Amino acid sequence: MTMDSRGFTDRELDIMSVLWKQGSGTVAEVREALGDEVGYTTVLKMLQILEEKGAVEHKQEGRAYRYFPLVESVRAGGRALKRIVNKIFHGSAELLLATLVEDRDFSDAEIARMRSILDRAQGRRGRAEGGREHAEGRRSHVSATATQRVRRPSAPPSRASRKSRASSA
Repeated sequence: MTMDSRGFTDRELDIMSVLWKQGSGTVAEVREALGDEVGYTTVLKMLQILEEKGAVEHKQEGRAYRYFPLVESVRAGGRALKRIVNKIFHGSAELLLATLVEDRDFSDAEIARMRSILDRAQGRRGRAEGGREHAEGRRSHVSATATQRVRRPSAPPSRASRKSRASSA
C-alpha cells in the first residue's frame, strides 16, 4: 500500500518526526521520545497504522520490532506545507513567506541561500511563461474565429413562463 495522499494526522506526524530524527525506533523508544503521557499500546497501534499506510516498515530485533521510516521528511513536509498554504494562507505562498521571515534575524549566508531559491523559482517561471506565450500566440488566431461561431445558450425560462406553460397543458 502506498502513502495516503492526505498526509499524516498530528499524532502520526509526532511519531514520524521521532523516526526521522532517530532513523528508527522500537515502540518503547518512540514512546520515550514523545515525552508525553501516551500509552505503549497507543504508540504500537499508530505505528501499525503508519505501516498500513506505507509510511514505515518494521524488522524483528530480538523480541521487539524496530520501525523505519519509508517516507522522506521533505516529501511529507512538502505535502503538509501545501495544505497549510491552501487552508490558512488562501493559496498565497507570498503570505506564508512573509509570515516566516517577519521579525526574525537571518545570517548573510541564510539570506543568500533563500535568495538563490527565489532566483531558481523565478527562472522556472520565466521558462514556463516563454513556452506559454508561444502557445498563446498560436491559439489566439484559432480562438478568435472559434468564438465567433459559438452560439450562446438561451436563458432558462422564467418562473412566470414555466407557470403559464404548466397551466395551459
